[in-house]
Amino acid sequence: MKKRQLRWMKLDNAAKIYPAAKRRDWSNIFRLSVTLDGMIDPWILQEALDHTVRRFPSIAVRVRRAAFWYYLEEIERAPKVMPDFSYPLTHMPFDDILKCAFRVLYYKNRIAVEFFHAIADGNSGMIFLKTLAAQYIELSRGVKIPCELGVLDRKEAPRDEELTDDFPKYAGNVSAKRKEATSFQLKGTPLDDGFRDIILAEIDASEALSMARSHGVTLTEFMVAVMIKSFMDIQSERTPKKKQRPVKVLVPTNLRRMFPSETLRNFVLYVTPGIDPRLGDMTLEEMMKDIHHQMSLELDPRRMAARIRANVKMEQIMLLKILPLWIKNLGIKIVYNLTGEKKSCITMSNLGVVKVPEQMAKYVQRFGFTLGVQHTSPNNCAMLSYGGKLYIAMIRSIKEPVLEQRFFLTLRDLGLKVTLSSNYGREDG
Repeated sequence: MKKRQLRWMKLDNAAKIYPAAKRRDWSNIFRLSVTLDGMIDPWILQEALDHTVRRFPSIAVRVRRAAFWYYLEEIERAPKVMPDFSYPLTHMPFDDILKCAFRVLYYKNRIAVEFFHAIADGNSGMIFLKTLAAQYIELSRGVKIPCELGVLDRKEAPRDEELTDDFPKYAGNVSAKRKEATSFQLKGTPLDDGFRDIILAEIDASEALSMARSHGVTLTEFMVAVMIKSFMDIQSERTPKKKQRPVKVLVPTNLRRMFPSETLRNFVLYVTPGIDPRLGDMTLEEMMKDIHHQMSLELDPRRMAARIRANVKMEQIMLLKILPLWIKNLGIKIVYNLTGEKKSCITMSNLGVVKVPEQMAKYVQRFGFTLGVQHTSPNNCAMLSYGGKLYIAMIRSIKEPVLEQRFFLTLRDLGLKVTLSSNYGREDG
C-alpha cells in the first residue's frame, strides 16, 4: 500500500509567538470539553478519534523545527486517548508538542481536548470537538448526526479554505500603531506542584443577557466591566491612588464574524478595553458605558484590518526571515517578557452560544471551555453558553481566590443567581 503523503504547513501569523514564548514549565494551551449522557467508552472514543483526525490536517499535527521557523506537520495516526489528569490543563511539555500538539482525555461521561494554541483557536477547536463527539455518538448510540452547526463530515476531504492562513488575506492598506500602558498585575502565593485551581460558575444565560441589555451593553462587555471593577477594588486595597495602574482585560475576537473566512486555523485578534483609576472614581454603570464605547470603536473591521497589517508586516521583514530560529526565539521571548503579559490583567474569552444538531443535543449535557494561565499572570477566564446556561471558568495558579470572590460576589449583588463548583471535586470541564 502506498504511504499517504503527510501535509506540512507554516505557522499562521498569530501562532508564531507560541513556540517561541514557551517555558520549561509552561506552554500556552486551552481546553474544550463535552459532557455526554453516559460513561465514555475509551475504545469507542479511540475509534472516533481515528476517524476524525483525517478531516483536520491543520489540527492533527505536531510542531517541527526548521532552520528559520517552526512549522506544522500532519501526524500519521491519531494519538492514544488518555484518562484525564488530576486537574485540567496539566503542563504539556514541548517535547510532547513536537510529537503531537493536542491530546484527547476522558473522565466518566466527559470528553476533553486540550490544544497547543499554535494549532487552533477556540472556534476551530470547538468544531474539532463537536465533530469528534458526533462521531463518538454515532458509534456508541447507532444514530446518524447531520453535518451542520459545526459538525463536519469526516468522509469529506479537507478543503483548502480550511487550511489557509487568512491573516495576510485581510490585512489592510495601512498599519495600526498600538502603544499600550502597562496594566495592573495581580500577585499571590503560587500553588504547589503546578496545580491549577478552577472555579466554575453556572448562570441562567437568559437572565445574564437580559441584565446586560438593561445596561445597554453586550454580555461580553457586561462581564468585562464587572471583571475590571473587581480588579480595581483589589488594587485600591493594595496600592495608593498615585501608584495605581490602568486595569485592562484582553478580549479575543473571532475575526470570522468580520471577514468571510472558513479557516480552521487561528483567526483571532484581541482588544484590551480598560479603565485608568487615576482619572477618578467611576460607578459600575459608568464603566459599562465606557467599555461599550471602547469595544465598539476597536471592533471595527477597518481598524482590525490595520492591526492585521501591522502584524503581517513584521513577518515580511527580510532580516527577520533570514535570522536563524534560535535568534528569532530569543528576540520574540524578550519582547513577550517585556510586553506580552503586562498589557492586561487577565484574558476573558467568550465563545458565545454553542449549538449542535438536534439529533446530537439529546445526548449532550453541557460544554466546557477553560483557558490556561499565562506564565506570569495568575488568572484567566473563559465562558460559553449551552442549553440555556452560561458557564464561566476562572482558573488561577495562586492560592488566594481574591479575584473570583470579588467577581462572583459582584454578579450576585447585581441580582444574578450564581452556582459555583470547583475542580477539587473533578466534575468541572
